[in-house]
Amino acid sequence: MKFSTAFLLLATTTTITGFTLPAATTHRHTTKLSVSQSSKTSNKDLAKDFDETSPEDVTPSSSGAQVGQAEVVLVGCGAPNRGMGWYHAVQMLEGRCPSASLDYIIEPWFLGGGAEGPGGPEFKEWADDSTGKYGTVFGTSVGDLPEPKQPRCALISGRTADNPRLFKECIDAKCSTVILEKPGAPTVAELQLMKDQAEEAGVGVLMGYNKNVCKYVRKTREFAETIPGSHVTFVSNNAYENTPESLGECFERNAEGMLKNMAIHELALLVSFYDVSVENIESVEADKEFSSMQTLPGPSGKEFTDFDKIKFTIKTKTGKEVSVAADRCGGTDSYATVTDTDGEEVFRYWMPDDEDKIAVEKLQAKYPTAMPYFFTQDPDYVTVKERVAKHTVTGEEAEGVATIGVAVETLRVAEYLTPLLMEQLK
Repeated sequence: MKFSTAFLLLATTTTITGFTLPAATTHRHTTKLSVSQSSKTSNKDLAKDFDETSPEDVTPSSSGAQVGQAEVVLVGCGAPNRGMGWYHAVQMLEGRCPSASLDYIIEPWFLGGGAEGPGGPEFKEWADDSTGKYGTVFGTSVGDLPEPKQPRCALISGRTADNPRLFKECIDAKCSTVILEKPGAPTVAELQLMKDQAEEAGVGVLMGYNKNVCKYVRKTREFAETIPGSHVTFVSNNAYENTPESLGECFERNAEGMLKNMAIHELALLVSFYDVSVENIESVEADKEFSSMQTLPGPSGKEFTDFDKIKFTIKTKTGKEVSVAADRCGGTDSYATVTDTDGEEVFRYWMPDDEDKIAVEKLQAKYPTAMPYFFTQDPDYVTVKERVAKHTVTGEEAEGVATIGVAVETLRVAEYLTPLLMEQLK
């Protein structure tokens, strides 16, 4: 087991099963309940003791997850200011998800082979700081985790290709719940196997499809229901530079392709709320005027073909119709529109809205070099983690959060649509 050098900077440490636990002053959260739960790890065992637990019932602690909290293991952190895992960590370490105590961060690359490469020194600096402030334990292997002291939840936010292996390791490490970042696995077959493994082990699996709980999605759906025959379009934007170098790096880093990566959130909405499934798709039509597909070299020199922007409309056999647009270089905001039967736009709701933009500006000032889309989706990331963490402890439903069953169908739809849309754009 290799450790972050953060541990070497602390005066006193305690070692448990290969992990070095800092004895520095830490800032955790604990409920006001006093029932000991050190021997319980399953949702069923814990639910009866935590029915009254509230995220507001928290006070500082220095000993990791407490009664009423999930012991969270972040698997795959990534580089500070760039990795989605890093931003998940920041939100939990800052106490914004009261039911979640981020006790362990597993980062094999920046604590291993990538320690001296690009991003390595920055990661070490952040890891040292996190250990000193919060007592965070860093490691390189899920297999070296000690026994859980509270119900354990893994948040897997590494490379998609590594997810099947990491997922099995998390099950073996006695995680009672797993949060999988999009799309969950490289292929439908692998994700279905993971679903089967979880069911056999009695492990709950929920997805980081944060747009399922977004305000703008809810507001749009509610408005559309008031307009007979209305049509909804979900629009997703990223803020990559519109250059071959920037898009080539994006294509290589997200080699699974746009529909399995950026636009997978919108596909999850279609599966969750619009009866979209492979079997129920009657037709799909690309908007050729909007859409663009390119073949570009990535940093490795290898070429990748993907959409830099795509818009399409799906009609289902059950009579529903919905559109999706995604643009890698479209900016930082996402939104949804409702048009009436004449094609006139009658409603548009942005993410972030005016209220949320105030929070976005504060976050941009606090983390000026971070990826802009972290901030526009910030409250939704918090919502997903808090609901899943509370589910891990109490067993109550994580309302609105997509299940791995939704993820399997979403990935099936992505695999089905990609070649069809590429053919239409040739």
